[in-house]
Amino acid sequence: MNVTRINRFEAREGMAISLHEFLMSIVPLIEQSQGCESCQVLQNQENRNEFVVIEEWGSVSAHQASAKNIPPEKIRAVMPLLANAPNGSYYGEGPPTVASENRE
Repeated sequence: MNVTRINRFEAREGMAISLHEFLMSIVPLIEQSQGCESCQVLQNQENRNEFVVIEEWGSVSAHQASAKNIPPEKIRAVMPLLANAPNGSYYGEGPPTVASENRE
């Protein structure tokens, strides 16, 4: 089942350009990963420090396996650019699953 991963990033004040450059630098690494269908970086037009990375995947497991394609030194390099920890979630079409209904 196809899944969309939306990751949110917020740059420290004065670091938006550097964060954007970093995010753009990892797009090819993400797109080369098995199961990746697309990857896009978007910047919030009202708060220029906010970015989302929208990834389309063949499955959640394909996305999770792709994490090994981003070198740890790249991850360490981006941390000083961030105002807070990045966060992300998986999205898909269709009605909720039984498991998700049981959590409500």
